[in-house]
Order: sequence, then C-alpha cells, then structure tokens
Amino acid sequence: MGEILVGTASWTDKTLLESGWYPAGVTTPEERLRHYASRFPLVEVDSTYYAPPAEATVRLWAERTPAEFVFDVKAFSLLTRHPTRPAALPKDLRPSGGGKNLYARDLDRKVVDQVWERFLSALLPLLEAGKLGAVLFQFPRWFPIGRANKHYILECKRRCEPLRISVEFRNHTWMSEENQAETLDFLRSYAIPYVCVDMPQGYPDSIPPVVAATSDLEVVRFHGHSDKWTSHDIHERFGYRYSLDELKRWAPRLRELGGQASTTHVLLNNCYRDYAQVNARQLAAVLAGLPDCDVRPRPGGGPQPNA
Repeated sequence: MGEILVGTASWTDKTLLESGWYPAGVTTPEERLRHYASRFPLVEVDSTYYAPPAEATVRLWAERTPAEFVFDVKAFSLLTRHPTRPAALPKDLRPSGGGKNLYARDLDRKVVDQVWERFLSALLPLLEAGKLGAVLFQFPRWFPIGRANKHYILECKRRCEPLRISVEFRNHTWMSEENQAETLDFLRSYAIPYVCVDMPQGYPDSIPPVVAATSDLEVVRFHGHSDKWTSHDIHERFGYRYSLDELKRWAPRLRELGGQASTTHVLLNNCYRDYAQVNARQLAAVLAGLPDCDVRPRPGGGPQPNA
C-alpha cells in the first residue's frame, strides 16, 4: 500500500484569509505557510499558473516547511497552451506594443525557451530540498487527443527533467470510451502521472472520474460540483463544499489507487473560503479509518471527520 497525502490547491486564496481558518495571530505569509504545513503534508501552488515565481520566493517556501512537506506546482499558462497576459512575462521578454493575451505560438522560439528555462530554474530550491512532487500541466479544452499533442506532452516531460510532470486534461476526447485505453497506455508507457479528477459532468471540458494509475506517483484533484461551472468567477466555479457522504464514497477508490502507486497526492481544489481545508481534513480522517490505508499524519490535533 502506497502512501496517500491529502492537501489543498492553495493556502493564500483571499476568501480563505477572510474565512477565519487561520488563527487571529497568523497574518504574515511565513506564518500562514507554517500554519498550513502543520495541518497538511501537501499543497498545490496555483499562483505559478498566472506568473512564474521568483526563485527567492520558492526558496522561502522550502525553508518554511517541514522536511517531508511536498509542493505540487501548477505549470505557467504559456507552457500549457493557455492565453497569457503579457505582463505575466518577465519584463525583458515582453513583446512591445500589445496588451492582448498571448499564446506561445505568438512569441519567438527563443523567448519561449527562456520562459521555460526561467520557470523551471525557479523551482530548483524545492527539488534540492526534496520537496517537489510534480509540475502539473493542465491542458485546455482546445487540446484534443492526437499525435502532435502527445508529442507536446513528451516535450514537456523532456524539458522538465529531472523535475517530474503530471497531466490533467480538459478535452473529453482523451478520456472518451474509445480513446481512454489509448490515453492511459500512452501515459503509462512514459510513466507520466494521469491526474484523476472529480468535477461537474455534462460540459465541453468535463472529464469522467476515472481512477487509473499510470506511474508510481498518482494525483487526484477534486474540483467540486458547482452548478456555476461555466462562470468566469473562480469562486463561483469552485465554490462547492463536499458532504461527508460524498467523500466517504470516494475513499475506497482512493485506497485502491494508493495500492497501485508508491505515492498518491489528493488535492481539494474547491477553493472558496475554508471549503477545501475542511474537506481535506475530513477526507484524510475517512481514509485513515480504512484498513491498511497509509495516510501520512500531520500534527495539530489530527483531521476531524465532522470538522
């Protein structure tokens, strides 16, 4: 049975800071990260999707967390074929005379290479500290299954080495009934973790909740089931609080996945107020109650099923 780590996809969301989850005296970035890391063994950094981090900041993350704490990091938008604000690029790499969103195809190849190099270089302090889990490549709904896109996934893997990547799809063709086996076999042949998802169904970017191991590391992300999934307001999209019964139904599937991988990362991405933190504690408690389920404990009183 592999180890299961449960955490959330952010520790700095503004609605979380307003929710009262952090104690009154915990007000600085350092205090918040230390407090979070005393409650969970894992976190996903989502700010890196919007702009590459500074290496000095990443080094502080490593220094402010326990020895075995793990960070998963979301890949910068330009690298996952998403539109990117020009202001998100380093100043010396920004094109002149345009304010509209950019794609990698709009930039000189040498500029894109520099973005790759600087983004990955900034993450090295986590790698050196043994605290980097995977770099999450969440591809957009306009990224369908096909030879060219498979090659791009392999390019991402190659560019990131020795950092490892995980892959999440938002185009249904990858996990349709006719293509699901092909997709999982492709990822398995290159030992790339497939990111299993729990998310609203019936939308163009919906991916079914398939649980499958494709490497020794597996990742599961819980996006909630908001009835406002198409909203441009991220708090409406992800503002969903799981019931304890929903989490209990998922627990055996996560335990099964943990039996197929050395490590499984479970991330609650329903980031509105303290929903993700409460649900993560509940889910960890449910998993800990299953036989032979190795959930890494954290200090701070332990997870409470009815928190």
